[in-house]
Amino acid sequence: MDENAMDPATDQERRSGRGFPAAFAVGAVVVLLLFGGLLLLTRSTQPHKTAAAAKLPFGAEEQNYAADIHFQGVEFSQASNLLNQEFTYATGKISNDGTRAVRALELTLEFHDQFNQVILRETQRAIDLTAAPLPPGQQRDFQITVEQHIPSTWNQQYPSIRVSGLLLQ
Repeated sequence: MDENAMDPATDQERRSGRGFPAAFAVGAVVVLLLFGGLLLLTRSTQPHKTAAAAKLPFGAEEQNYAADIHFQGVEFSQASNLLNQEFTYATGKISNDGTRAVRALELTLEFHDQFNQVILRETQRAIDLTAAPLPPGQQRDFQITVEQHIPSTWNQQYPSIRVSGLLLQ
């Protein structure tokens, strides 16, 4: 008679030995899913980058037309994600009071300290080339994210907002 067939401890050891690779594979899949979820979470909470990173033109023609771009109802708010990263958002309406359509628009926000010195300058696209142009006489909601941490020396006043790049149609 086979000695191993009679011994239940040996039979159990064989079964647990066969189960180890399956348990290891399941554990590896769980770890990969958690890692993938974390990666997806950090990517989705990072500020949106524009499709075209090149700076928009801002020559004499664009500077003159910038006087026809106005902002209404601009508000700032802060939020944090699950990784405890804090983001500052600016939302409002852009109004094109000129005679040409705006294909892309770049804004520069400047945060100041108590001495009115610029402590943070952030440039973002409020209208990207992938969006529909803003026709003359129309308004559009915008939201931009301040990508850098705002220094604690910020005077808590609304930053200055100015057009710093413009592509007209």
